[in-house]
Amino acid sequence: MITLKQYYRQSATYKILRGMLRQFGSFLDTLGKITRNGIETAKYIFHGQIRWNEVIEQCRRFGISSLPITLSIVSMTTIIVSSQVANEMVKQGGGSFVGMLLTILIVRELGVIMSGFAIISMIGSSLASEIATMRVTEQIDAIEVLKVNPIQYLFVPRVLSGIIMMPVVLIIASVVGVLAGAVSSNLASGLSYISYFDSMWLGIYMKDLFVSILKAVCFGGTIALISCSCGYYASGGAKGVGQATTKAVVWSFVAIVIWDMFFAIAFFF
Repeated sequence: MITLKQYYRQSATYKILRGMLRQFGSFLDTLGKITRNGIETAKYIFHGQIRWNEVIEQCRRFGISSLPITLSIVSMTTIIVSSQVANEMVKQGGGSFVGMLLTILIVRELGVIMSGFAIISMIGSSLASEIATMRVTEQIDAIEVLKVNPIQYLFVPRVLSGIIMMPVVLIIASVVGVLAGAVSSNLASGLSYISYFDSMWLGIYMKDLFVSILKAVCFGGTIALISCSCGYYASGGAKGVGQATTKAVVWSFVAIVIWDMFFAIAFFF
């Protein structure tokens, strides 16, 4: 005879709740591991225990390798937005504010968010799969046998390169985005370049530039830390490498959106 408890455990409600609790437990476990790795990485950086040759190599990878896709995404997104906004604003007599509006949008949000998404897609996934492969092929175990701390060896150069290079990528992408907006506005609505560049300085302040660069620093370090952590705890062979890469991308996307919300509340409310 089936008891009430057994019947409940066979129900869809029980299975859904159990799955949600399992996912929540996995979320807390992953968050704890990332936080612990972040604290340990910060200790090595603050104590100056840094392999600068490896940092330079990771900076080349983080910055130069990702630049083409980053510029493509930022410029195309700007073209899409500006071609619609400029046309409507010129019709309503607001053509003299198109440059200001697009510049504020690019500097405050579009440049850093789109750059972050591009970095996650190309560099974050690469970092996660690389370290996950090292884990499942026991290369990290070999590093530990040699009395080398994997956090110092693997995490520090990658996280530091993200912190250093993300602002550089952001500045270049924002400049390209502003120029792409000027060309697109001119082609879509006939707005002159003089009118565009004259108005772009009306609403942009040093605070906007400072906040944007600070965002980039946080985004770069967070993407590298999450990607390395997800790869570091991979298991289960090739399938585990794929799962670690997917987790790194998803967590990084969520993390930078949460960071962006905190910055908006702290500086623009």
